Amino acid sequence: MSEGAGVVQRRIVVGAVLCAAAFALVGIRLVDVTVLRRDGVLHIFTPRVSVSRADLTDRNHELLARDLPVQDLYARPDTLWDKGDAAHELAAAVGSDERRLAFEFAGKHPYALVARQLAPDAIDRVMHLGLPGLEFEPSSKRFYPDGRATAQVLGVTDPDNKGVSGLELGLDARLKHAATPLVSSLDMRVQYILAHEADAARTTFRAKAAGGLVMDVNTGEILAMVSLPDFDPNLRQLGEHDSQRNIIAQDVYELGSIFKIFAFTLALDNHTTNPDEVFKIGQGLKVGRFTIHEAERMPAVLAARDVLAKSSNIGTAQIALRSGPDRQRAFLARMGLLAPIHTELPEGARPLYPARWGTVETATVGFGHGISVSPLAFAAAAAVVVNGGRRLVPTFLKNEADRRGQQLIKPETSAAMRGLLRYVVTNGTGKRADVPGYDVGGKTGSAEKAGPHGYQAHKLVTSFCAVFPIDAPRYLVFVMLDEPHGTKETGGFALAGYTAAPAAGRIISRIAPLLGVPQRAPPITVARENS
Repeated sequence: MSEGAGVVQRRIVVGAVLCAAAFALVGIRLVDVTVLRRDGVLHIFTPRVSVSRADLTDRNHELLARDLPVQDLYARPDTLWDKGDAAHELAAAVGSDERRLAFEFAGKHPYALVARQLAPDAIDRVMHLGLPGLEFEPSSKRFYPDGRATAQVLGVTDPDNKGVSGLELGLDARLKHAATPLVSSLDMRVQYILAHEADAARTTFRAKAAGGLVMDVNTGEILAMVSLPDFDPNLRQLGEHDSQRNIIAQDVYELGSIFKIFAFTLALDNHTTNPDEVFKIGQGLKVGRFTIHEAERMPAVLAARDVLAKSSNIGTAQIALRSGPDRQRAFLARMGLLAPIHTELPEGARPLYPARWGTVETATVGFGHGISVSPLAFAAAAAVVVNGGRRLVPTFLKNEADRRGQQLIKPETSAAMRGLLRYVVTNGTGKRADVPGYDVGGKTGSAEKAGPHGYQAHKLVTSFCAVFPIDAPRYLVFVMLDEPHGTKETGGFALAGYTAAPAAGRIISRIAPLLGVPQRAPPITVARENS
C-alpha cells in the first residue's frame, strides 16, 4: 500500500469515528431531554396524550359538549435567563401560581409543566414574552356552549379529558369510543324554560335551593333537569355561591304530602277505599303513643277524594293503615322507592326509610314523613301511577320508543288516580298550577325539615308534581324549593300551593306548545233566547 493510500484510509477512519461520536452525542442529548433526573432517580418524560371525546348533543342535535383544540405549555428551566422573572411573567400570562412555577424552575427537572389547556389568547400572551425554552404540546379541552344551564346534568371532565361528574362520567366510555355524536334526551328549549322558572321562583321566595325535571311518562326520557345553585362548567372552579351538587338526583328529602299519591294508589289498587268514602277527620288521630295532626284546619269529615285534594294527614293516615306495614313496604319497594335509582347519571342517592316498619311508621310514611327519597326516584314512581301502571326507568339518552315495562298497578287504578290528581288541581291545593286547555293534574307537598331537635316548623321543602294532559299523560313536571319564604302576594304563606305549584303551571304553559301538545278547546256555550 502506498503512503498516499494510507493517508486516505486514516482520514476515512477518523471521519467515521467523528461521525459515530456525533451520533452518540445526539443520542445522549435525546436521552437527556426525555429522562427526568430527580434525587438520583430516573423519571421518563412522556408527553401527555389527550383522548378525544365525541360531541354530546340534545335531542334536536343542538351542541351540548365538544372538545376544542388547546395547548399544554412546558418549560426547560435550564434555558431560562432569570428563573424568578420567568415565573412571574409566565404566571401573569397564563393565570398560574407564581410560587409553584418558581419552585418547579428551581428544581432539577429538565422539564416543568407551566399550564395546561391554554386557549389561543393565552398562547399569544406567552409568545409575546419572548422567553427561551418554552414548548407547546397539542391537547384538547371540553367546552359547554350552554354553560350553567346544563351544569349539573352534563357534569365536567378533568384536565386529562376524563369524565368526573354528570353524563360526562356516566357516558365516559361511550363518549371516548363513539364515532358520531351521542344524542341525549335533553331538549334545550325545555331546559332553558325550566331553569328560568326555577331561578325566578328561587329568587321570589328567597329559597336556599331550587330545581326540577321534565320527563316523558311513556319513554322515560328526561327532557330537562335543573339544580340551583349551579356553576359554570367552563371555568373548572367554583365561585362563592356555586354548587356542583345535583339536588334532584343526588340528594334525598322528606317530600311530605306529595307522597300521599302512593298511599292512595295502593289503597285503590287493593280496593281498601274508594274516592267517595267518607272519613272522620276530627282534631287528631292517635296512633300508638303519638297523635297525628293536620298542617292546616280541616272539616270534620272528608270524602277520600277531598282527603287528597285538601291534603289531610289524618285522612291519609287512616287510608295507609288499612294497607298495613307489610303491604305498604312491599308496594314502595316495587315502585323503586326503597333502593337507589340507576340511570346514565352516576350521581345517585340511597333512600332513607324506617328500619322498624310498624303501625306508626305506616301512618307517617303514608303522608310523606319518615321516608326520604331523591326527587328523580319520586318522579319515576309517580310516572308509573299515571302511565297505565307500568314500570319506567328514566333515561338521559334519546329513545322515543315506548319503554314502559312490567305492570305494577292495575290500569284502572292508574285511571282512577289520574282523575284524583286532576281533582287536586281543580278543587284542591293545586289550583295555582292549572293551565287552561291542558288539563293538568298534580299534587302539592310541603314538608317540614328535620333538625337536631325535631321538625322545624318554619323550614319547608315544597314541591309540586304535575302531569299533563291528565286524560292521556305525556309529560311529568316536578318542581322543588328548599326553604322558601312567603311574600306579601302570598299572604306570608310559603306552602307548595303558593310556591311550587304556580312555577309548575308557568313551565307547562311555556313548554306544552313547544312539545306539540294540543290545547283542548274550551266548551262551546250556546245562548238561548228568552221566549
